[in-house]
Amino acid sequence: MLELLSYGFMQRAIVAGGVIGVVAPVIGVFMVLRRLSLVADTLSHTAFAGVALALLLRTYPLLGALGVALLAAVGIERLRARGQLSGEAALAVFLAGGLALGVVLLSLVRGFHADLLGYLFGALTAVGPQDLWLMIPLGVVALATVAVLQKELFAITFDEESARVQGVPVDELNLLFTVLVAAVVVAAMRVVGILLTSALMVLPPLAAMRIARSFRATVLLSVAASLVSVVVGLLSAYSLDVAPSGAIVLCALLLFAMSASLSRR
Repeated sequence: MLELLSYGFMQRAIVAGGVIGVVAPVIGVFMVLRRLSLVADTLSHTAFAGVALALLLRTYPLLGALGVALLAAVGIERLRARGQLSGEAALAVFLAGGLALGVVLLSLVRGFHADLLGYLFGALTAVGPQDLWLMIPLGVVALATVAVLQKELFAITFDEESARVQGVPVDELNLLFTVLVAAVVVAAMRVVGILLTSALMVLPPLAAMRIARSFRATVLLSVAASLVSVVVGLLSAYSLDVAPSGAIVLCALLLFAMSASLSRR
């Protein structure tokens, strides 16, 4: 197994998986506790339109996905903040609209693009230096933001109305948090793909919540479960010659099942 580290593609895969393995569950813990698990799924499907647009314009797909996902994040929070739509309704509108727009734009692209499958289902072993130059800064910014605003995010997670009374800028923080989710979703595309991104953000926190006794322990266990899923899934995929994204998510699902069994005992 050590000889795998001598390959450049495996080194990039481990770095990319490590970054997402840390960032995704940290954001995912807040997302699950706020019952916003569908936000990641909505933004990933919306980002599909950005990938299709980038392919149409012959530009870097992740930049297109990031731009569209950020616009969708702002749009979702604006609708929710103004009370024009409930949270679930706003998510449904953007999920359906983003997916439909992506399909239409993709139909305008001439020829078959093999890269599209990598963004839909993940292509961890195909991560290139250009991908890392985008993924690592996005991950660092997301973690730094959570570290600086952890008290405020904690407050709006558990009692939004009380936080508002205490002067916490709830609407601004909600917008910032949704933007962070969009950034992490785009960063995770090359690891687990558009269709499985939300699973990596949700399953490790759910597993940790089954056995953790505090918020800090939940975050740490979520990160540990996510990293174990990435490493074991990547090695299993290489050994069995299967898709890394599916193997990673299945490992996360197995850890969730094990934690559920432990919590019952």
